[in-house]
Amino acid sequence: MSIDKVLITGSCGLVGSESVRYFSDLGCNVVGIDNNLRKEWFGDKGDTSEIKNQLRKLDNYKHISLDITDEHNIREILKEYKPDLIIHAAAQPSHEKSSEIPFSDFKVNAFGTINMLEAARLHCSNAIFVFVSTNKVYGELCGVTADVEEYFSIDQTLHTPFGASKASADLMVQEYGRYYGMNTVCFRCGCITGRSHRGVEQHGFLAYLCKCAKEEREYVIYGWEGKQIRDNIHAYDLVCAFHEFAKNPKTGAVYNIGGGWENSLSLNRAIEIIKEMKGLEVKTSNGPQRRGDHGTYITCNDKFKGDYPDWQITRDTGSIFEELLA
Repeated sequence: MSIDKVLITGSCGLVGSESVRYFSDLGCNVVGIDNNLRKEWFGDKGDTSEIKNQLRKLDNYKHISLDITDEHNIREILKEYKPDLIIHAAAQPSHEKSSEIPFSDFKVNAFGTINMLEAARLHCSNAIFVFVSTNKVYGELCGVTADVEEYFSIDQTLHTPFGASKASADLMVQEYGRYYGMNTVCFRCGCITGRSHRGVEQHGFLAYLCKCAKEEREYVIYGWEGKQIRDNIHAYDLVCAFHEFAKNPKTGAVYNIGGGWENSLSLNRAIEIIKEMKGLEVKTSNGPQRRGDHGTYITCNDKFKGDYPDWQITRDTGSIFEELLA
């Protein structure tokens, strides 16, 4: 399928900015929507203004500062622009922060998503709609397991307000595919990382860990004695998956996506790698275990690889650390 016009929400965040650069490099005309709510949620450390200024230098990029819950203006933009591909990456991204701001979290994550879907249905129903979902939709039932598959139940489990708001959005994206016949997909992501990540204590563990190491700042380990295991996918590899889907889209698709076993490590091992690679000591202290936090989560990519065999992980753990510690 030919893709000329791409609209990306959350365009100054980690996934959004990687998507902008990727499709801009392909020669697509890209419109980005981002109003820098990260600064309000996480303070100056979460400010994405620098990334916005970098993206504006691209010849085929247009930036719009807009709240994704703004019904009228979102519809006007999609009516005018009629994108071939929508990448909906805008979100309140922290399950810990969501407990402090549950209403704002739900408004952005759930209502913002249906607002984008409805605008697309009304004005560009043939557009491919890619939703950046999360493994947190599975709740804590998978707290001590790995290789969770897409049919795993999301019921009768603690999600955190973030997990619940993203699950609501996830189901609505599926419904617009199944009920209205739109080409929609939910990518349920593990830990996403990359150089554009404005890691803060409540979100973006690997980027924030490396930042703490470089700035000799204390890193708080919340529960599990540092033995919690995560898989990490570079934002570039995630965007490559978006592109593979867009070449041959489906209706109401759902895929787990992440670094898999090859890009998995414990927090303790991550600290060891930082010392081995750069000689940096990470100062740590212990905090309480956070509710809804997974002890182990390793993504099973089998379903997506089965449907899109040309996709593969290209950024391994070593290259990710090199990039984050540069």
